[in-house]
Amino acid sequence: MALEATAPVSFPVPKETEPVRRRAVFSHSVRGAESHHALSPDDAAAIRTPRRRKTNDDSLQLIDDLVNRPMDPMFSDSRLVHEHRSTFSIWFNRIVVFIICVGVGFACSLFVQQLQSDPRKQVRQTLATQLENRNSQIDELTKDVNNLRSQVDEQSKKISGSVKSDTLIQDEMVNGATVVEGEGITMTLADPIAASQSDQSSSNRVGTSTNIRVITDLDLQQLVSLMFQNGAEAIAINGNRLGAQTSIRKAGGHILIGMTAIQSPYTIEAIGDKSALAEAMGKKKLASLYDSFKEAGIYPQVSKSNSITLEAAVTGEVKYAERNE
Repeated sequence: MALEATAPVSFPVPKETEPVRRRAVFSHSVRGAESHHALSPDDAAAIRTPRRRKTNDDSLQLIDDLVNRPMDPMFSDSRLVHEHRSTFSIWFNRIVVFIICVGVGFACSLFVQQLQSDPRKQVRQTLATQLENRNSQIDELTKDVNNLRSQVDEQSKKISGSVKSDTLIQDEMVNGATVVEGEGITMTLADPIAASQSDQSSSNRVGTSTNIRVITDLDLQQLVSLMFQNGAEAIAINGNRLGAQTSIRKAGGHILIGMTAIQSPYTIEAIGDKSALAEAMGKKKLASLYDSFKEAGIYPQVSKSNSITLEAAVTGEVKYAERNE
């Protein structure tokens, strides 16, 4: 009786104001359960209509677009419409694409080939061609100069009736200004076989680290000096006449006689007493020189000739001293 006295007074609740009981979504009886929240009659519309989030915020609109509309509308429309293409246009596009691919592939292959090739080789070939052209021009001009000199000498003889003195003739022979003919010797020597199989430009003079001994400009200078000492009147190396203004030097991998490059084998022609020159340039007189050549695989050969003709050298204007009377 005491408990009944302390219990609160309960009043009957009208049906329209009866609270709605709800359960969580994970409950088994969520479909049949009623809400435990008391709502006023004004909130009854909220129960029947779903709640909508306010989208006035820009960030919420961006999230809503990313979640609900991830694809661009124009792209969606383009996927819905399929353009009808003819067979001709399809094959035409394929052929054009194929031609473009072939052209690009060919251009790439040429580019790769150009990268792999040595550009210096083309430069060397161009320079070699230019050098050959210049040498041929020099030879032609030299012939013209010699012809004009001979004509000048003939006209001078006709006009003055005088003949050149022996001293002037000897000076012209030494300077290489005139064509000479007579007996003499021919010395031939070549680089060893090992040098011919390798690049001659990598072989240097004696005393360097290379093991290959080749003929150098110093060797030719020494042989020419020995010939002049033993009575040679005119000398030519590989057809290039030596004069007072002619040099024998090395440039790069070649030996130059004046401005003309020569290569092995080397042929030295000397006009003079053939017997005396052959004996002086023989193995008996130059034993040490021949031995050094033999160690390197170089074997000079000397032969006598009854008639040797040497052309005039390329010389500038030569002035002779005259007696002051």
